[in-house]
Amino acid sequence: MAGVGSAALSGAGTPVAGPTGRDLFAEGLLEFLRPAVQQLDSHVHAVRESQVELREQIDNLATELCRINEDQKVALDLDPYVKKLLNARRRVVLVNNILQNAQERLRRLNHSVAKETARRRAMLDSGVYPPGSPSK
Repeated sequence: MAGVGSAALSGAGTPVAGPTGRDLFAEGLLEFLRPAVQQLDSHVHAVRESQVELREQIDNLATELCRINEDQKVALDLDPYVKKLLNARRRVVLVNNILQNAQERLRRLNHSVAKETARRRAMLDSGVYPPGSPSK
């Protein structure tokens, strides 16, 4: 019985190059992580959309508070509240930028995983292995 990573035998008894245990493990790991990466990417995208909505609502509220403040005959001091809203908006924008950077890194990782998986599949399908591969 052939061990993991050894060459298989054809019907004629000649060795046939096959995937090594390491290659199989790497491909399995990539396939295992792919759904988690894709799910995380979709969640980050949803959070970014909600952050944009929140920023727009904060902008609308700040504009409305400024308008109310200008229209009031009695002097209401709404400036501290407007400043708090603008500070909250700034934090929302900061979090959105962080999420955008994380999503971009995640997208690049997902692309690299897909590229590496395709490369390994092509190598397995063609039977061509890099020099020094134990499957030769």
